[in-house]
Amino acid sequence: MTKTAWVFPGQGSQTVGMGADLKDLPAAKNKLNLAEQILGWSVIEISQTDEARLSNTLYTQPCLYVIESIMADSLLARGEKPDLVAGHSLGEYVALYAAGVFDFETGLRLVKRRAELMHEAAGGKMVAMMKFDRQELEAAIDKNPDVTIANDNSAAQVVISGTPAAVDEIVATVKAKRAVTLKVSGAFHSKMMDSAAAEYRQQLESVNFSEAKIPVICNVEPSPTNDPELIQQRLVKQMTGSVRWRETMLQFPEIGISRVVEIGPGKVLTGLLKRTCREIEAVNLDRIVEPVAQL
Repeated sequence: MTKTAWVFPGQGSQTVGMGADLKDLPAAKNKLNLAEQILGWSVIEISQTDEARLSNTLYTQPCLYVIESIMADSLLARGEKPDLVAGHSLGEYVALYAAGVFDFETGLRLVKRRAELMHEAAGGKMVAMMKFDRQELEAAIDKNPDVTIANDNSAAQVVISGTPAAVDEIVATVKAKRAVTLKVSGAFHSKMMDSAAAEYRQQLESVNFSEAKIPVICNVEPSPTNDPELIQQRLVKQMTGSVRWRETMLQFPEIGISRVVEIGPGKVLTGLLKRTCREIEAVNLDRIVEPVAQL
């Protein structure tokens, strides 16, 4: 029997035009209208027409959450159910929604506040590094307290995060085939998010998490769990902790996952999986395949 995992991409996967198939879908209207009431702006309008705003953290994260959540709803309404869910950074909130840990509105309000705090925590820098010596990189980071591995995406790709000077020093001293500065407002998933994370923690802890109906792998501790208290504890650490995606992918064959469906725009997670776990079938779903009666 095939065991399937659903994975949800995060910030950086957004593209103008994403969610275009939702605007005329009757089943999606309730959530789109609710999102507009909460956010004060239209997810569909921003996603279809405004590349500059869509690339801004304030808009990127809510847009991805809303669109990916509706896509997950459509699959669940068709009777499909994964054996496991996980999401990359922002995508973890969609995974938790799909698993029934919190409802759509609660998740969106959390994401809205998360985006605001991360946007305000400016001053840092993030750089993606490809094809490098991992031991050399880890040794250099161990000597520099102002930089960390924010996203451990695969054996050959990481994102480092920290103060501009510290990040530049790592890039200058560690040989990599390619290093790309990310267009983000701050040093996400690093200690430069400490003050934002401390404020956000109060909001997270005010939410009642439910037991996950589907096991979830969280970013900061890549082992499956359904426990609501453990999930909440892990999510509290997520804003400053590393996204351990390489380890998440390596968990899939260990627990019998043979098929992974990436739900959302782009094919970033699918590409990483194909290079890491070649024996696993990787499928990308960037639009609703067929209409459903009710979400």
